[in-house]
Amino acid sequence: MSNERVIVVGAGLAGSLLAIYLAKRGIGVDVYEARGDMRLSEAAAGRSINLALSDRGIAALKEVGMDEYMLREAVPMYGRLVHSTNGATKLLPYSGREGEYINSVSRAGLNIALMNEAEKYPECGFFFNRRCVDFDCDTGEAFILDEESGDERTVKGATLIATDGAGSAVRRAMMNGGIPRFNYAQDFLEHGYKELSIPPADGGGFRMEKNALHIWARHSFMMIALPNFDGSYTCTLFLAHEGENSFASIGSGTYGQDGATPDPHAALEAFFEDHFPDSLPLIEDLHEEYFGNPTGDLGTVKCFPWNAGGKALLLGDSAHAVVPFYGQGMNASFEDCRVLNGLIGELGTDWEQIFKRYSELRKQNTDAIADMAVENFYEMRDAVADPIFVRKRELETMLEQNQPDYFSKYSMVTFREDLPYSVAMERGNAQDRLLMEICKDVEDVSLLDPEEVLGKIRSLGNQFPEK
Repeated sequence: MSNERVIVVGAGLAGSLLAIYLAKRGIGVDVYEARGDMRLSEAAAGRSINLALSDRGIAALKEVGMDEYMLREAVPMYGRLVHSTNGATKLLPYSGREGEYINSVSRAGLNIALMNEAEKYPECGFFFNRRCVDFDCDTGEAFILDEESGDERTVKGATLIATDGAGSAVRRAMMNGGIPRFNYAQDFLEHGYKELSIPPADGGGFRMEKNALHIWARHSFMMIALPNFDGSYTCTLFLAHEGENSFASIGSGTYGQDGATPDPHAALEAFFEDHFPDSLPLIEDLHEEYFGNPTGDLGTVKCFPWNAGGKALLLGDSAHAVVPFYGQGMNASFEDCRVLNGLIGELGTDWEQIFKRYSELRKQNTDAIADMAVENFYEMRDAVADPIFVRKRELETMLEQNQPDYFSKYSMVTFREDLPYSVAMERGNAQDRLLMEICKDVEDVSLLDPEEVLGKIRSLGNQFPEK
């Protein structure tokens, strides 16, 4: 291994996990983070969007010995619990197989655990309040600003790996002439998000079903809630920025006021009474959180190439930011780290060859999960309230319970870390079209012959290796 240290820009989830992988191989790594050490201060409110840890992410954590530790404080979620406006609920399981579920984890708790683990290795060092402001794609030098003193310095290692998120300074340098014909696309949804919370019950415990992702789907907007280990829930409200049911109509105080003097607080109360009435008794600080927490944007970033020869690589959100509706953003970034680590094991520290191979392996798959995440937004918002979709999920659950070689699209993405995202998308979309057609013409899926349905699926060419 090279004696030169690897520079990692960004100490978020991907950067911290990557630091562990590198240090375990005896590779020296310096991690530069623009923010202060999150272990010394409380996380900023309103930006967390709880994380859904599933098999792809768990596989990476297992390789660095962190899976059991993190799962001890995770809350299993077995399905989506759909809330209607009349207060009725219906559970749509994620899988018909026993033992297949996703895990609600704290973003901050996971990030802190990864940093603590990385710092156990003498090969690893973290430098906080050090913002990467530019990168020279020819020399491999990164320009680091000390946020406290205002001083700027250059650093250079054996290579640099940018895990500095959707607003990556390293990617910006590649775009701005660092790499000829650099392709970049950013696509925002018309919707944004705002974080709210449900506190634990008096004396601890959960005030709703503990082991589910709660969803209030209202066709053009929705709210979700994920359980936390302490009995609370992190809620995320997804609304259009403008229009009738929007952040703008609430913020201007016009929603539901019918000519009355605009009042944002009255508009907020009316909006929740109309659309999420069963949540009102649970969200105790609705007004304070809604008007105090920021409104976030939701967008997809795609770009290419990800590497500047052997001098730098974009990894995680810096290369492929996705919207959060498949719960795969973190899992995809952890899978990035896992794939990169495998190539280091195969090719040593030939960074140029590693980055080239890595990009060839990952690009089509990260494009696939980005597209599926947007599709799943519309599914969660619209389809979970569609009777045909509900029947399709019932049929998928029945098939997974009785047919070992059947996997729904969701299961392929979430529980099959051995299947590339691109394969899961291709096979899953074909299956979804077929099953929606079948469920359109039946009222009771239990009357269908599972073997006959599976035969139709097999005719699509969807054959799976055993898990």
